Amino acid sequence: MPDPSKAQPSVSVTIRSAVFVTSAVAPHGYPREELPEVAFAGRSNVGKSSLINAMVGRKKLVRTSATPGRTQTLNFFRINDAFFFVDLPGYGYAKVPQKVREQWGPMVEQYLAARPQLVGLIQIMDLRHPPTPDDVQLWNWLQRAGIRTAPVLTKADKVPRGRRQAHVQAAARLLGVDPTAILVFSAVTREGVEALWRTILPWISMRLSQQ
Repeated sequence: MPDPSKAQPSVSVTIRSAVFVTSAVAPHGYPREELPEVAFAGRSNVGKSSLINAMVGRKKLVRTSATPGRTQTLNFFRINDAFFFVDLPGYGYAKVPQKVREQWGPMVEQYLAARPQLVGLIQIMDLRHPPTPDDVQLWNWLQRAGIRTAPVLTKADKVPRGRRQAHVQAAARLLGVDPTAILVFSAVTREGVEALWRTILPWISMRLSQQ
């Protein structure tokens, strides 16, 4: 978790447009634009939709649902006509039909392993609980695949500040990363929004400079 005692450069992102473009389950359905893409992955009901909405300052860009596992496609959102956010299906919810759970791996792996526009992935986990075996498995797969990944722990507003560092350290041990690499986030208070943009923007800028 970033040291609050150290000043961080301010990041101001003006979202002029944020629109849903398409849903897809296979490459033929992906957008054809060559714009950079940032993917978001996490367990069902971890607050992924709320995080994306908070990032773009829209309450209903990504529909939130009280039913975990609702998102079962890759959903593409064009931001400022400059890059895409890609909402990946939530994983790990037992009540999702077995057939759907079996489809998740191949569908997502096909995107992550072969999409040249992908510049990085935000893996979202719940600050209140240690990363699950599914979380750790995905993290390890992403590292082996060489995909740039940032771990984010959501629902920070539900954990007292005095207890957060212990939760961050527990997650860091399971993921095998330094605690300073983990970002704490709350869609309710917007804590972490600027820090996450500070992570994402260099990924996007690097790709745009190569085009």
